[in-house]
Amino acid sequence: MKTFALSADVRETNKIANRALRNQGKVPCVLYGGEKQVYFSATENDLNKLVNTPDVYLLNIDIDGESYQAILQDIQFHPLTDRIVHIDFLQVFDDKEVTVSIPVNFIGTPIGVRNGGNLLVRRRAIKTRAIPANLPDAIEINIEDLKIGKFLYIGDVRDEKYTFLAEDKSVIVGVKTARGAIEDVEAEEGETAEGGDTPAAEAPAAE
Repeated sequence: MKTFALSADVRETNKIANRALRNQGKVPCVLYGGEKQVYFSATENDLNKLVNTPDVYLLNIDIDGESYQAILQDIQFHPLTDRIVHIDFLQVFDDKEVTVSIPVNFIGTPIGVRNGGNLLVRRRAIKTRAIPANLPDAIEINIEDLKIGKFLYIGDVRDEKYTFLAEDKSVIVGVKTARGAIEDVEAEEGETAEGGDTPAAEAPAAE
């Protein structure tokens, strides 16, 4: 899993102090999951680099010289400006499993899409549980062989290093038919389409 280094300072826990931090371009944060909650602040610029990306990071947070491993857990945005108002981080440990939404990267263009079908994406991220060292940067899924009417499910991409929290029959991606789509027909050299002499590769479009 990718890592992100974040420098931070211990902060006071009151509204006046938080308002002052925001005026200074800093964001109030809290780290929980360890022996005690740690209240700190980090610069808005640094946190924007963390938040405005599809990637998921394991953070190394330095808070006044104390080092913590964590993952981003929850973000609050200002309803009008969309600026970050507050962030919760969860402390993680090398020997304890943690749950993270891992992004899905689709590789290739499905044969069904090339034949006129429409790509249907049901999951762009999958909730995944593992120890930090086993969490992947992304779930890589090759979809080149997907034909029209075919789907890939959670059960098709499971890995022994981590656990998906969704059921095996949950759809990740598929190709649905569309008007004018061509049947996905495969035939070995010399074979003809059923019911005539027209080669399978040149079969007429389905009505």
